[in-house]
Amino acid sequence: MDVSAETAVATDALGRRTGPRRQHTLEEKLRIVQETHVRGASVATVAQRHNLNPNQVFAWRQLYRRGLLDPKAPQENPRLLPVKISTPTVVPRQATERSLRRQSSGGLIEIELANGHRIHVQAGVDAQLLQRVIAVLVRQ
Repeated sequence: MDVSAETAVATDALGRRTGPRRQHTLEEKLRIVQETHVRGASVATVAQRHNLNPNQVFAWRQLYRRGLLDPKAPQENPRLLPVKISTPTVVPRQATERSLRRQSSGGLIEIELANGHRIHVQAGVDAQLLQRVIAVLVRQ
């Protein structure tokens, strides 16, 4: 019996496949999943026809149901945007012992700005409002 190099699969002592895994394109996965939706089709039969493990086809069917096999869907690896970190324009002074006591008891934070203004912030304050207050006090 002559086995061609294309059909020969390297296995370890336990019969498990070794070597690089085959990569399937999104279109291939979608086409195979759609074959399983044909009336009377069996996932096991479709998997066998494509030399796949039925568990792999079932996993692709789950991805299909979640909309993740749509070629128009966003890529799995989103592009990252460059970020520049700069020093803040408002640098609070070092916290005083009194402000640390207040902060630890009851969720009150005291912010002392470089120009001497102090702000006492309760837990749950609106971040946008606080940002506007700080901006006004920095200008003064």
